[in-house]
This record gives sequence, structure tokens and C-alpha cells, in this order.
Amino acid sequence: MILAIDTATRFISIALHDGHTLLMEQTWQSDNLHTEQLAPAIQQLFKFTETSPDQLSAIGVSIGPGSYTGLRIGVAMAKGMCAVHNLPLIGMSTLDLLAYSHGQHPANTGLVAIVAAGRGRVIVNSYRWKKGVWQSHSQPRLMTWEKLIETLDGAAVITGEINSHGRDILESAITSGKPISIASPATRARRAGFLANYAWEQFRATEDKSVFEPNKLIPIYMQDETTP
Repeated sequence: MILAIDTATRFISIALHDGHTLLMEQTWQSDNLHTEQLAPAIQQLFKFTETSPDQLSAIGVSIGPGSYTGLRIGVAMAKGMCAVHNLPLIGMSTLDLLAYSHGQHPANTGLVAIVAAGRGRVIVNSYRWKKGVWQSHSQPRLMTWEKLIETLDGAAVITGEINSHGRDILESAITSGKPISIASPATRARRAGFLANYAWEQFRATEDKSVFEPNKLIPIYMQDETTP
């Protein structure tokens, strides 16, 4: 059984997956209450599913990029539980998680994944559909919404965290003829159920479980996200 934890931004998502069924998933906007809300929510997850941490085979956790504080809380919780229960820890980037949750789009249409970075900026990565999966063809980049529009090249679906300013910018670009579209709110949500799926796939496919040693996991921080 896999417990998945994502606290990388103002949203929290947790899920429990037994390898065949997504037993429970919860996603909500937390703002700055991660410390207060995460542990009780995980306890409730086990209570509602009538399971316990002793039944876990591994833990999956979002490793960023995202909020420094949010990432620290989620990764610390995951590492602490792994230490107590002697579990492997499987990390996945927030942007890859967003891409992983999407099916194939129309031919020659890319995918642009976004997480909030604060100060009116976003962290962005671009993906192309290859060999049945979304594959990144760039490194995560920190930019403004306006700069994002300038960098878009060709048809693309925009997914992830889109605030009101970002939506205004995107809708203006669409009106002006940019070949882009915005994924639906439900599709844009970073869901721990997909993180759990990914973690289970990686856990089952990897013979050498030492690669999932919790101490080897390093969060992805964008060092200049507070640069004016």
C-alpha cells in the first residue's frame, strides 16, 4: 500500500493506494496551514479506510518545485514516517505530476504545466507526447505570466495553478489568436491519487529498492523565486 503526500504549494493532496484501488484521496486549498492540517488529515485517511501505517509498502511525495515551506513540511512528514516504519520514499516533481495526470491531446499539441511561485510569478515546464507519455523537453523556468505568453511556441494546453491574473493573461492571448487552451479546473488540480499511481509503478518496477532510500531524496527549489 502506498501513501502519497503533496504539499508543494498552497494546495495539499493526500491519497492511499493499495496497488489495485485508490482507497481514498483528499485535495484542498490550505494556504499557510500545512503544519496544522497535514498530520490530522493523514490520520483521518487511515481511519476512514480502516488501515494503518504498518500496512504501507512505501510513501510517495511531491518534491517540487514549489513553496519552500510547503515542500519542507511534506517532505519532512514523509521522511519521518519512512524512518519510523522503515519504508522506501519515492519522489516526483510537481510539474511532472501535472503532466502525468493528462491523457494525450490532439496531434502536435503540447502541454505546459504551471505551479505558483509567489510575487506574481510562475514556475513552468513544457511537455511533448512521446511513446505514450508526456516527456519534458525543457528545464523548469521561473517567469511572469506575460513572459510565458511570449515563450509559447505552437499549440498547447495550459494546466496547473492559474490565478485570476494568469487567467486574464491567458484569455487575452487566446482572443488574440494564440493556439492555446486552458485545461478544466478538475484536470488542472495536482492530485495525490496520480502521485500514488506513479509511486506504485516505480516501486513495483524497480528491483533495487535502495534507490528509494529516504535520505537520498532532495527537494527541488527554485532559488530565485523571490527575486524582484
